Amino acid sequence: MIDFKLTRLVRTPHSEVYLIWDTQEHRIGQVHVHYTQETIHATLVLEMDLASTDEEALLATIDEDIVSSYLPSFDREDLFVTIFRGEEVTSFSYASGGIDEYDFDDDEPDGPDVP
Repeated sequence: MIDFKLTRLVRTPHSEVYLIWDTQEHRIGQVHVHYTQETIHATLVLEMDLASTDEEALLATIDEDIVSSYLPSFDREDLFVTIFRGEEVTSFSYASGGIDEYDFDDDEPDGPDVP
């Protein structure tokens, strides 16, 4: 069974986004959680196939580490999770400049290769 680690990327008053990792630091996917007054809706995007027991363990981790910390007395019948299987194609931002405009130091051995 996989042990999961959740890393929060974004938190607003009504939603959160977490990256999901395994213990070897492989990214498993991400979960977006949206809170309303009566329900919690989560969208889980898995980047790899998981055994059904691992999927259940991941849902339990999300419930225990995120949902229960938000609302400890939460009625589990009001938690809705939709699970997708997908992959990250690219990321986009309106931040000034594109990747080509970043000045990577040529002396850095770990810097990204930019054409």
